[in-house]
Amino acid sequence: MNTGDVRAVVKQKYGEAATRVARGAGSSCCGSAPGGSGACDPITSNLYDAAQAGQVPEQALLASLGCGNPTALAELKVGETVLDLGSGGGIDVLLSARRVGPTGMAFGLDMTDQMLALAEENKRKSGLTNVHFLKGEIESVPLPDNSVDVVISNCVINLSADKDRVLKEAFRVLKPGGRFAVSDVVVRGEVPPAIRRSAELWAGCVAGALSDTEYLSKLAAAGFERAQIEVTRVYGVDDARDFLAGQGDEIVELARQVDGKFVSGFVRAVKPAADGAARDAPGSASKAAAPPSCCAPACCGGAS
Repeated sequence: MNTGDVRAVVKQKYGEAATRVARGAGSSCCGSAPGGSGACDPITSNLYDAAQAGQVPEQALLASLGCGNPTALAELKVGETVLDLGSGGGIDVLLSARRVGPTGMAFGLDMTDQMLALAEENKRKSGLTNVHFLKGEIESVPLPDNSVDVVISNCVINLSADKDRVLKEAFRVLKPGGRFAVSDVVVRGEVPPAIRRSAELWAGCVAGALSDTEYLSKLAAAGFERAQIEVTRVYGVDDARDFLAGQGDEIVELARQVDGKFVSGFVRAVKPAADGAARDAPGSASKAAAPPSCCAPACCGGAS
């Protein structure tokens, strides 16, 4: 699928998911079966503990379409600026905002109007003031160079048809020494062509996933150092049957072929520090970087 086709499919599916949540029709999930059955796949389930769920509005939790919990693993520090690529209903932005405190800032970027509207409502309900949601595409981030300390994302980069550009944009907006810390679906081994061709599965967090070696190679090509992938969950044949629901008579064979090949992983990398060397502590805040030329929505693309 080309970039435009993928973007259109993803935008439609995620818009529908946001609308379901806004109407009180239950949770959304990135692997819902075709035809609106609402059956959720295992990728999006049980990602947030009760304490985290209690820190955000219910609709933010219901709209979660992720495959991990980057806010729990990103080692966010008070006073940092965080950017969430593909922020959806805003759950990871709101959790990040609480982690970085009132002296920090959390930006969420999304291209889907319905998700942005839902995120803004969740922001209002949360009472947080250090949150800004921006409309845009993750391949072209509406923020200045060297303006954020941490880039997070939750099962979104795999949805892009131009992942090289996404990673280059993440590198561009990070301050020297800044951290890339995302959750994503990763492939180990070959994926059946039927999955790669499926428009439905592009919107279901499966068909567009990179292999582990591709992911690390693309991060290096974008300029990152110390890239690594920590597997957080392995999906077996029963899981595969769930997220391949609706694929017709091929479902049993496809599930067998992908057994154990799809995993959720926490992907880490570091932008080299200003002197050309990555700093020793991946969780340390950026201190040597110059302050961003702009950090308000009015001059960074604007809130939707």
